[in-house]
Amino acid sequence: MVTRKYLDDLTYEVIGSAIQVHKAMGRGLLESVYHECLKEEFTHRKINFITEMRIPIEYRNKILDIDFRCDFYIERCLVIELKAVQEMSSVFEAQLLTYMKLLKAPKGILINFNCSNIFNEGQKTFVNEYFSVLPEF
Repeated sequence: MVTRKYLDDLTYEVIGSAIQVHKAMGRGLLESVYHECLKEEFTHRKINFITEMRIPIEYRNKILDIDFRCDFYIERCLVIELKAVQEMSSVFEAQLLTYMKLLKAPKGILINFNCSNIFNEGQKTFVNEYFSVLPEF
């Protein structure tokens, strides 16, 4: 059962994974490089994930054939969106929040590898209405 504590612990592991990748690889690489490194780090830490998961888009009770994908879907409850950009945009936040809503995921993390310090400036965590109804423990 997913709880707030479980999600908080999972968030800690995911951000720790991003920090490890950032320490090893540095900044200035393509997003695809960080993506591949994170796949390896998550596997090493035994974190279950789906990568490049296609997000279903439903309209008028019909699933549309749209290629809409999130970078990582962790443990079927946490959406991760990666960036390697000079400047973060509110569009990226909106993208993550949309993925969270469509997947009914209670938590999401936006990670930008083009920064000096992942923890302080390279990640932003979001929760939504699904998080608020989860049990604490």
